[in-house]
Amino acid sequence: MQIPILNGIFTDDRQAEIRTSYPVNLIPVPKQSGISNGYLRPADGLTKHGEGPGVNRGGIERDGVCYRVMGTSLCSIASDGTVTVLGDVGGTDDNLVTMDYSFDLLAVASGGKLFYWDGTSVDQVTDPDLGPVLDVVWIDGYFMTTDGEFLVVTELLDPFAVNPLKYGSSEIDPDPVTALVKLRNEIYAVNRHTIEVFDNVGGNLFPFQRVEGAQIQKGCVGTHACCVFIETVAFLGGGRNESPGIFLGVNAQANKISTKEVDEILTDYTEVQLSKVKLESRNDRNHQHLYVHLPDQTLVFDYTATQATNIPVWFVLTTSETGLSQYKARDIIWCYDKWLIGDPTSNVIGYFQDDIGSHYGSKVRWEFSTNIIYNEGRGAIFHELELVALTGRVSFGTNPVISTSYSVDGETWSQSRSIKVGTQGNRNKRLVWFQQGSMVNWRIQRFRGESDAHVSFARLEAQVEPLAY
Repeated sequence: MQIPILNGIFTDDRQAEIRTSYPVNLIPVPKQSGISNGYLRPADGLTKHGEGPGVNRGGIERDGVCYRVMGTSLCSIASDGTVTVLGDVGGTDDNLVTMDYSFDLLAVASGGKLFYWDGTSVDQVTDPDLGPVLDVVWIDGYFMTTDGEFLVVTELLDPFAVNPLKYGSSEIDPDPVTALVKLRNEIYAVNRHTIEVFDNVGGNLFPFQRVEGAQIQKGCVGTHACCVFIETVAFLGGGRNESPGIFLGVNAQANKISTKEVDEILTDYTEVQLSKVKLESRNDRNHQHLYVHLPDQTLVFDYTATQATNIPVWFVLTTSETGLSQYKARDIIWCYDKWLIGDPTSNVIGYFQDDIGSHYGSKVRWEFSTNIIYNEGRGAIFHELELVALTGRVSFGTNPVISTSYSVDGETWSQSRSIKVGTQGNRNKRLVWFQQGSMVNWRIQRFRGESDAHVSFARLEAQVEPLAY
């Protein structure tokens, strides 16, 4: 019998509930192969590219050059990893920055202040009418910022000047403005419980006008908890008197993409923790991924796979050998023909590498489990389990192990049984476990390994003998 492996099941130890177990450091890929309808491949490894003057706080690509704020410094990163410090933009390590650019200026919102890099120096906007800066975007010749209450635009002919008579506001609801997003040359004023859309209509005062009927009746928890994804605004938040979820805002509608399991995970964090979450998108090799960077893990939504399977496809990324810990890849930027990344915990600059699974030379774990195996209450004996896999891609000179265990209640697990995955070039290696015990009612199977076991899994096949009661 074939057992699905793209998602698994476990039971909640706090309440009587069946929950979904997403693959960890493995990416579900829907594909008709003749073996199965999809497979699990290792998530990209992280390789060091260079070092900067501090912790990564944000980045952007402009005119073919990668710029990052590391510590308090605005830096440019060359294709060979060389880091050049351009100037100081203040702020602290836990204060993420927003960056955008015009034809001649790169703007950085950092530590409540606005800075410009003009190719020669970093200068702060000191006009007192600017106020605190939470976020910044560039649109139609203006730099627009928000202080949480007003929408503030700089002067067309002087980006260092602000006219307080040209303040705008988002007034559909008295909730504070948390972020600004530019999409299709319109401004989305993202509030805590609502989102309003503004279009440039010109005029002597605030040049943007609300687009009536385009409002979205849900909002975002924090400045960086939203981004542009598949031509929509993706955000983490909700409406008034709602628990948090993840939505796509389009055509005045908020379409929920978070599953019940994702919502359960989000409720484990406080509002303050969620307000510091960062969302970002990555379009790579027909994968359209939305990254939700939580304090101790990153949840990833795959839009393309979801469209192909008609089932929400999520998986988990983490930099850890055991349990969960913060994923050490953030501010993903396509530059120099590779995906450059920053480490939110150190001064390391890296890039994604798809033929390894380690993170900056250290092993990380992967894990996946199955749905409930059920034989209508009659039980069964498991004579053999075989993972149909693409073997032979491990590092030279290694022969890693992977293990399996099972649970009959979704909480406690049996002793792990390990096998070797084979050496490099051994592409005919079969991953088989014999004499895998029995079940009386139902059972869940779980598989674990480390990144040195660089293997893709297409199918789980079981030889099962039913018990007749």
